[in-house]
Amino acid sequence: MKVSLIIAVYKDYEALDIILEQLLVQTYKDFEVIVAEDACGDGIYSILNKYDDLEITHLSQEDKGIRKMRSQNRAVKAAKGEYLIFIDGDCIPYHNFIEAHVLSASEGIVLSGRRVNLGPRYSQGIRDGKISSEDVSRNYLKHFFPIFLDGKEGHAESGFSFPVGGIVDRFIISKLSRSTSILGCNFSCYKDDIISINGFDESYGETAIGDDTDIEWRFLIYGMKLKSVKNFANVFHLYHEKRNRVFKDYDEKLELMRDRKQKGLFRAASGLDEMS
Repeated sequence: MKVSLIIAVYKDYEALDIILEQLLVQTYKDFEVIVAEDACGDGIYSILNKYDDLEITHLSQEDKGIRKMRSQNRAVKAAKGEYLIFIDGDCIPYHNFIEAHVLSASEGIVLSGRRVNLGPRYSQGIRDGKISSEDVSRNYLKHFFPIFLDGKEGHAESGFSFPVGGIVDRFIISKLSRSTSILGCNFSCYKDDIISINGFDESYGETAIGDDTDIEWRFLIYGMKLKSVKNFANVFHLYHEKRNRVFKDYDEKLELMRDRKQKGLFRAASGLDEMS
């Protein structure tokens, strides 16, 4: 099955470089990379040109505020794969990340993953090349306690990785009650399913509502089910200071979303169909 890995990028080209390097060692090989850049910076080209061994499509757009939903819709339109995986541009996938999503995929299901939030010291070590991102993913037990002690946001337990369908999966994890809520930094679905709900809803403007909160309920009302792939399809998030964003008209947009949800309007008001 052909997979399209969609990376939402905004100016952090150093992190993108680390992601692409990790994609070279993926255990699953039938995939393309779509870099969905919500900006148009010249600095990205020196990074992309290093990775001739990867099938990469680069999409950019004018930097006119936060337009992640639009950049991701453009990526969905351009995707050649029948299966789509979405990650953020500061989240480094494990070496078996794509394989875990593919092995867990099934019709009518949206897969929801989690992330390990690295602390500032560990993140800088990876950025400086002093800590190997591949070694973190392959030998997480060795890194667990340093990551746990360095972390500011927790979730170090999300870094443990187990084989899909293995003993731990069948007899332990499958019996646990786990959150299935979608995080925009790590989820996947069939391309046909996201097309059926008209993609991400750009009508929420610069708010983060459309990234995961909105698309989750629209998938559910459409008839999809959510399944957790925590501890199977893992990413680790590079630390950055929290951005204090004041979203324009946030309360009004949130009320709009609630109204649409109550009415069962699962197709995006401004999505794939409305793109020129």
